[in-house]
Amino acid sequence: MALVVPVVCAGKAVSLPAHVSSRRRVATSFVTFATLSPVRGGEAAVDWVEATSNFFEKDTRPIMLFDGVCNLCNGGVKFVCDNDRNRNIRFEALQSEAGKKLLRRSGRAPDDISSVVLVEKERSFIKSEAVLKIMEYINLPFPQLALFLQFIPLFIRDFVYDNVANNRYAFFGRSEACEI
Repeated sequence: MALVVPVVCAGKAVSLPAHVSSRRRVATSFVTFATLSPVRGGEAAVDWVEATSNFFEKDTRPIMLFDGVCNLCNGGVKFVCDNDRNRNIRFEALQSEAGKKLLRRSGRAPDDISSVVLVEKERSFIKSEAVLKIMEYINLPFPQLALFLQFIPLFIRDFVYDNVANNRYAFFGRSEACEI
């Protein structure tokens, strides 16, 4: 079960009914805030925000989750490192134990390596929203480019993102292990 928090758009908070998935969005941007694991056979539900709060106790910088064996993703991490002179972003492979916990925190399955995820202390971003948010953290001219790209509708940005992500191994190959 994911708790979905609406983002304020043009000064007004917008919310959708509970039965509408956060993946079904057109113009309004929703960000996954917290997740609870399903209760199975007497197990207690896990509050993944609480379970991962230690990641942000001493260091509040956001964490970029990436596919550690994808050459495109590793190149993206190197690009961010080269253009993040102030070291505003931390990195974690999706395949790591910490990455799996942060995926759960973000409302994703722990084995879902289909998308880059940016996890901030209070919220998470996926797919093209994560890429744009990462661009806001790195040096000029990328924050301005991110501002411009936000005007492209989310369904178009995510369509392009999904096509690249679904073919990333075919186009860019994969590594035996995480290079970072």
